[in-house]
This record gives sequence, C-alpha cells and structure tokens, in this order.
Amino acid sequence: MNRTKFLAAGLLGFGLAAFAQGQATEPEKVTLTVDQAVEYALQNSRTLKSAQIDLEMKDRAAKYGWNVLLPSLNVTGTMSRSNEYNPSNMLMNPTKSNFDDEEERWNAIGGVSFGWNFSAAMIQQIRASKAAFEGGKISWEQSQIDTTMQIRKFFYGLLLQQENLKIQQTTLENSRQRASQAQTNYRNGIVPEISYLQAEVTYQNLIPDMEQKERELAQSFDMLGFLIGFPVGTDFELVGEIEPTYIEANSDDLLARYGGSNLDILSLQSNIDQLKLGISAGNLGTWIPALSVNFALQPAYIGDKGAWHFWGDLGKDEKWYDSGSLSLTLAWNIANMLPWSKNQQGIADNKAKLKQAELAMETMRENQKMEVRKAVDTLNQAREQIDAMGRTVTLAQRAYEMSARSYRNGTMELLDLRDAEKSLNDAKFGQLNQKYNYICALMDLEKALGVVLSDLQQSEASAGQN
Repeated sequence: MNRTKFLAAGLLGFGLAAFAQGQATEPEKVTLTVDQAVEYALQNSRTLKSAQIDLEMKDRAAKYGWNVLLPSLNVTGTMSRSNEYNPSNMLMNPTKSNFDDEEERWNAIGGVSFGWNFSAAMIQQIRASKAAFEGGKISWEQSQIDTTMQIRKFFYGLLLQQENLKIQQTTLENSRQRASQAQTNYRNGIVPEISYLQAEVTYQNLIPDMEQKERELAQSFDMLGFLIGFPVGTDFELVGEIEPTYIEANSDDLLARYGGSNLDILSLQSNIDQLKLGISAGNLGTWIPALSVNFALQPAYIGDKGAWHFWGDLGKDEKWYDSGSLSLTLAWNIANMLPWSKNQQGIADNKAKLKQAELAMETMRENQKMEVRKAVDTLNQAREQIDAMGRTVTLAQRAYEMSARSYRNGTMELLDLRDAEKSLNDAKFGQLNQKYNYICALMDLEKALGVVLSDLQQSEASAGQN
C-alpha cells in the first residue's frame, strides 16, 4: 500500500513538473498600444541608428569646424652622418682614434617649426560645416517621422485586419449555427434535405477563407515584430481602436499657416544654403590672397665635444648655430582665376547645382500644394462616408435581425438571409475602412505640412476657452 502511494505521488510530481516546464517555455504575449509600437521602433530601427551615427559625425564636424584655423607645430631631432672621409686627419693628428674620426662624421641638429595658413574661404568652410549639421538634424527628424508614420499606419492596418477577421468569424459562427439548426429541422421533418445541404455547404465554404485570413493576420504580426525589433513569431495583443481624431481642415488656410514647416522643403533649403556657402568659399579662395606665417628654429651643434656628446654643451650659444627663419607670405594662385581652370569649373558646377535646387524647390512647393489638397479632400470625403455608413450600419443591423427572425420562423429563404448578413458586414467593414482612410490621410497631411494638426487644434481650442 505504501509502495502504491509512493508511486502515485511520484507520478503526480513528475506530471506537475512537466506541466510547470511547459508553462515556463510558453511564449509570453506582448501587449502593444500604437504609441508603444512607435517607441519600440524608434529604439530598435537600424535605419535610425545609422542616421544617428551620421548626425553625430556632422555634429562633431560642426563643433570642431574651426580646427582649420589651427597652426601646425613640429618638433624634430636629427642625427646625420656624412659619407665624406678625410684620411689626412689621422696623419696630422696620429693620437686620434678611429672612434674619434667616426664621431666627426656625425652632426646633431634640432628643429622646431611653426606654420599658420589663413584664407578667407576658411570662414565659409566653418559656416558650411554648421549648415551641414543643421541639415543633418532635419534629415534625422525626417527619418523619425517616416518611421513613426510607417508603424502607425501598419498598426492601424492590423487593427483593421483584426476587425475584418472578427466580422468573418461572426459570419462563420452564424453559418455554423444555421447549418446545425437546418440539420435538426431536417431530422424532425420540418425542412427538406436540400435546405439542410445548402446551409451545410455555405458553412463549409466559409472555412477555407477564414483559415486564409488567419494566416494573413499571423504573417502581418510577424512583419510588425520585424519592424519594431521583436523576434519573428512573437505573440502580440494590440490595444487600441480605429477611431480618428477629427479636425477642421481648409487647404488654403493650412498652406498659409504651416506651408513653410515641411521638412522636405527645409532640407532642400539647407542644401541651397550649403551650395551658396560653397560658391562663396570658392570665390574668396580665388580672389583674396592667402596668408602664410612660418617660423622655424633649427639649432645645430658645432662644439668640440663631438656630435654624440652634444648634451654637454646644451645652453651654450657659442657651441650652437641656428639656421631658422621667420616668413610672412601672401599668395595668389593665378591659375585659379582662369575661367577654364578646375577651380572656376567647380564654382560653375556649384552654380548650376544651385539653379537645379531652386527649380526643385519650386517643384516641391507645388507638389506640397497638391498633397495638401488631396489629403484635405480625402479627410472631408472620409468623414462624410463615416457619418453616412454609421447610419447604414444601424439600418443593416435592424434588417439582418429581422431577416434572422424570419428565417428561424421559416418565412425567409437562406439566400435572402445571407444577403442581409453580407450587407451588414459590408457596412461595418466599410465604415472601419473609411476611419482607417481618415487616419492615414491625416498623417499624410501632417507630414506634408510638418506639424501635428490634431495637437495644434486642441491647444488652440484650450487657449480659446481660457
């Protein structure tokens, strides 16, 4: 008896351990709101990390752009050996050793040189590095906004997929119940076999379509994990609704107030400023002379202790001589002034690029107008459709409920009930789709203007109330 109890306890313990292990290895579900998804993406995006490195390099270049004004300072020490040898020195002074003769071949020479070059073009180069950093900040902000928009649209698209799947699941469950009821009615002799078979075929036909939609949703969740930096296969639970924040939008008014805040326009303007600075630097470097200041000390040992023992006479001026110098030079490169020179051709290329950039600016501003007008039209149309479909959903819901009662009472055909159900599903999904379109159009409008309109209008409304 004790052995039996012991065996039962062991099996129970093993089962509990296996269950606990299975529970521990089961992947945890990650709950996500749209803001959390954006935050994860901003933290883990490889594109943003690369853009951040690029911005750091431009920041460093802007901070230390003045280093072109730093002088050069070199310190050298040289021991040189002459190949020339005069054997008469040994004949005239036979007391000398070969070691002394070898030392006479060597010379000890020190050197300290200082150089500083200045050109008026350097000032423009410093300004250009700062302008490049400002342009880099705009590009960085663009990358963040693009990532945010991509994740938000994808998130709301997933919510739309989920809602569509829920509608289809409800349809499938209703079809299953109708098939079950038809089977019962057929067995009880209430309806003919054809009615039961039609209901069963309708139910079976919906199953493959439902399974396909479930697979597509799972693939979309895998893509979401990839985009925001989670392992593929992570189980997500989305928290949120497809409910847009409505705004009052007039394209002309929005362009007049916020048209200059578009990041693409600001980025192109930064490029134009950099081209202008490059042209100015080229002209200054061509027509204004460059100043060069050089100073050098070059002490050489001439004492009688020999080159290998020069340190004994350090500080004794009569044992050393200095061949250094100070020079101040103004220099023009006359060749750079020639119209066919490489320098002048480079300036001409920059002027041509400037014209191209200015034409691109005109095109971009016109394109902005079209984008704003298109987005505003989409917003207004979507809002009208949302209101209209809201009323349609109410009517379709009543029509479906009445049809379902009639079908249960045997006064309506299955085909008519399916039509009513399809109309209800189309109305529900159509309204959700228009809400999704409104959200996407509002994001496109905010990107075209470079401002968050919903926040601005809310703050303006709060200020007006105060």
